[in-house]
Amino acid sequence: MMDEYIPFEQIPFGSDDFANNPESRCPCLLLLDTSASMSGMPILQLNEGIRTFKDELTEDPLAVKRVEVAMLSFGPLHLQSDFATVDQFQPPHLSANGDTPMGATITMGIDLITKRKQTYKQHGVGYYKPWIILITDGAPTDNWQQAARLVKEGEANNAFAFFAIGVEGANLDVLSQISVRTPLKLKGLMFREFFLWLSSSMKMVSSKSPGASNTLPSPSGWSEL
Repeated sequence: MMDEYIPFEQIPFGSDDFANNPESRCPCLLLLDTSASMSGMPILQLNEGIRTFKDELTEDPLAVKRVEVAMLSFGPLHLQSDFATVDQFQPPHLSANGDTPMGATITMGIDLITKRKQTYKQHGVGYYKPWIILITDGAPTDNWQQAARLVKEGEANNAFAFFAIGVEGANLDVLSQISVRTPLKLKGLMFREFFLWLSSSMKMVSSKSPGASNTLPSPSGWSEL
């Protein structure tokens, strides 16, 4: 079957290179709280953790081809980077300001995941169950009930895996109503240790075939279990 002809000027800059890299994709979406309460050391440590995440994944030749990272920050809601393989992912410099529109962020994130899976299917590329990672130090300042329903619906349909991480000050009661999995609380500001765990988990998942079962590393190094 011939490829559909697309005029050159309609091809978006940085478009997906599925022809040169037909590997199955392992999407990881980061939803990061950058509201005013994250200012100071928390936002510095978060930025450092994201850089560590990229560095660790870059060392794994298979993860570089398979893991795709996208990032939404909220405070206010902003798409920092759309899905891209690790080599194309450039950790942005996050700054803290604004409120905590968590509900809108989760809703937009799930929409991004849905559209990304459609892109994979259009290009005949396999994919792993997407991971959505929410990190927050507060409580939503918008309506989050609809987002909670979308999370539960997506988990029930095996559409993605949603993980909620609470930094000091986070409303874990609300997080437990949003996430099917029990939210985990970060020890102090151990963002770097968390992102080391996340990169190890992504390497493990992406080293196997999509749908294969995985025993993830214990979060005990960074989480108050």
